[in-house]
Amino acid sequence: MAASSTSAPTAAGTRAPRPAEERPGPRHPFAGTGVLVRFGLRRDRVRMPVWILALVLGTVSTANSTAQLYPHAADRAAMAKTIDSPAGLAMTGPAHFLTDYDYGAMLSHRMIGFMAVLVGLMSVQLVVRHTRAEEEANRAELVRSTVVGRHATLAAALLLAVLANLVLGLLLALGLGGLGLAGITWGGSLVYGAAHAATGLAFAGVAAVTVQITGHARAAAGMALAVVGAAYVLRAAGDVGSGALSWASPIGWAQRSYPYVDDRWWPLLLGVLLGAVTAAAGFVLSTRRDVGAGLRAQRPGPAAASPFLGSPLGLALRLQRGLLTGFGIAVFVLGGMYGSILGQVKDMLENVDAVRKALAQAGGSVEESFAATVMTVIAVVAAVYVVIAAVRLRGEETAGRAEPLLSTGLSRTRWVLGHVLVAAVGGTVLLALAGLGFGIAGAASAGRGGLVLSLTGAALAYAPALWVTAGVAVLLFGWLPGAVQAAWAVPVYAFVAGYLGRMLRFPGWMDNLSPFGHVPRLPSQDLDLVPLAVLTLLAAALVAVGLAGFGRRDLDLK
Repeated sequence: MAASSTSAPTAAGTRAPRPAEERPGPRHPFAGTGVLVRFGLRRDRVRMPVWILALVLGTVSTANSTAQLYPHAADRAAMAKTIDSPAGLAMTGPAHFLTDYDYGAMLSHRMIGFMAVLVGLMSVQLVVRHTRAEEEANRAELVRSTVVGRHATLAAALLLAVLANLVLGLLLALGLGGLGLAGITWGGSLVYGAAHAATGLAFAGVAAVTVQITGHARAAAGMALAVVGAAYVLRAAGDVGSGALSWASPIGWAQRSYPYVDDRWWPLLLGVLLGAVTAAAGFVLSTRRDVGAGLRAQRPGPAAASPFLGSPLGLALRLQRGLLTGFGIAVFVLGGMYGSILGQVKDMLENVDAVRKALAQAGGSVEESFAATVMTVIAVVAAVYVVIAAVRLRGEETAGRAEPLLSTGLSRTRWVLGHVLVAAVGGTVLLALAGLGFGIAGAASAGRGGLVLSLTGAALAYAPALWVTAGVAVLLFGWLPGAVQAAWAVPVYAFVAGYLGRMLRFPGWMDNLSPFGHVPRLPSQDLDLVPLAVLTLLAAALVAVGLAGFGRRDLDLK
């Protein structure tokens, strides 16, 4: 009888190894990349379009508002003259844009540096979400156990980032080029869109490296975002000085393509090259570590935890301390940058009637009105931290880390309140830091020492609005956990209605739909405690209702 092609059982009850010619060959390192790309598009079918459309619509609306606020060449020339100062250039970009300050030059000068940070944030989160976050949740190991190659996960994440940035660049070019404004040409619009795409690709490559270094998604994102922040600081320092430092920054490369002025393409190749080199480095580094581990060895902790760390509040603070520290540094610097031009605001806006009228809605002097308007931006940035910290509850639940805690004597209420307190109190601390930075720099710029306390207090007035933001997140977490990300609508709407709405003259009722719209516009208005008390009570009610909903449902483990 001919021998069977299958191996016969051995005496121990196991099968003998298959012959070498029947064994599968080595798996291609990029096998399964296409499947993972399609899966990533399915996962981000809402997140990615929202990011892209928000950036595009924000840019296009800003271009439209620029035409409304500066209708005459004299208005734009006056703004160019007043912004040509160290503080003004650090906030915007290189002085070369000021040579012919038409609508295109004004848009590029004022927006590229700011938008590049947001594009970097989008790219970093996209890469980290589909690589290190998957490893941290133990899903990447299951995927890698199939026919997926070892490089497929990172390759798919980078392809998603490339796709997102290319679509963003194309839509920016189409949206701006179709406006028909003087100075905003189709050629310049293509360079403008390409500048954002190249910057996004550079920071996506940086994230491809940071996800290999650490074993935690938040740490990887924090390291990459620190590079984004350093790029912005180098750009600002270079634009104030000789310009040499700006050439060390991907944001500086984007600005030095000079859309609508010189329309230079070659500086953008530096961003593409950086993205390619760092992405290649990410692939190489991924072969030097195990799945789920990082290149940097974790430090051994103490033998016994402190009593505070053993509490729900201590654990939540430990989980959020890196994020809180990063946001604290960022908002303090942000406040200082705005404060550095406070003493020049009156001269900057002296000949721009539209802006003066928009600021006059806040009341008080021009400096006070400007400060009140800036407080909205600072409060929205703090609200971003609050949302991130509050929705961490959902992440802990779906990752299965909440179930072991709640199986002990820890109640659901105490567990939720620990995270809520870190979000709410942490957001309040951020407001204080931002107001302090604003006040210190503003006092030095305007020569008024009393601004330190007044601007710090003006920032803290937004604390109840932040608490309402946390309350909305808890409400969604308790009753509609799958829709908890909808809490992002609160800071986004607050920025659109409260900041852009004043410039674009939206109806007042739109601002009233946001909790931030009911905060007194300090320091240009008098303090009114009634709306702050109402917001505080509303925040407490939202948290209470959210806790009731969480107590009525099962844990959702995904």
